[in-house]
Amino acid sequence: MNMLVPQAETLVKGLISGLDGTEEVDVVVAPPFPSLYPVGRLLRGSPIALAAQNLHWEASGAYTGEVSAKMLLDVGCKYVIIGHSERRQDFGETDETVNRRLKSALSEGLVPILCVGEVLEERKAGLTWDVVGRQVRQGLQGISRRDAGRLTIAYEPVWAIGTGETATPDQAQEVHARIRRLIGELYDEAVAQGLRIQYGGSVKPDNIRGLMDQPDVDGALVGGASLKAESFLGIVKF
Repeated sequence: MNMLVPQAETLVKGLISGLDGTEEVDVVVAPPFPSLYPVGRLLRGSPIALAAQNLHWEASGAYTGEVSAKMLLDVGCKYVIIGHSERRQDFGETDETVNRRLKSALSEGLVPILCVGEVLEERKAGLTWDVVGRQVRQGLQGISRRDAGRLTIAYEPVWAIGTGETATPDQAQEVHARIRRLIGELYDEAVAQGLRIQYGGSVKPDNIRGLMDQPDVDGALVGGASLKAESFLGIVKF
């Protein structure tokens, strides 16, 4: 929940200018709902895609305060973040509602970014994979092989979000590799190898290279560092 429309527009203009022909990286921005339409207009014809931070699973109706997949498509979204840790922790998101949102996004052609991750107490208790594995399995319940191949999974250890703490590259790689193996078990090796798995959690220009050097880390879900063009571009162009 950052930036008013003029600030968001200024940021995006800086990103478009700073990318300047960069084509080997897919770049996506996810502003708050009020900025989606004006930012989407600026992004037309640029190499940057638009994402929303959430959506409701119903197409329309008496769901005050919610937005649907069709509404997001209407303002130019290609991607949507689903199950972010803050939605799970602060707004009652569950594996079941994440699954329903995921199915809605996929049915309308949006590309979901499914977020999974454990809190500090769970990591200390040795429950990282119990939590992450459950979130992946239940999030993908009833999702077809074809649709599974279209989504992105973002591993975000909750203890590393906004804390300055970052999972070490080895810690990130361990969980990413297990997620990929699980996708292979749920679907097949082709889906597993084609799946993008991002790391999210205090990603900055000075730690992105170590993370991206890991074989199963395919990208980054960037938080605070995305609020300034200079730092975000430093991550994109690492």
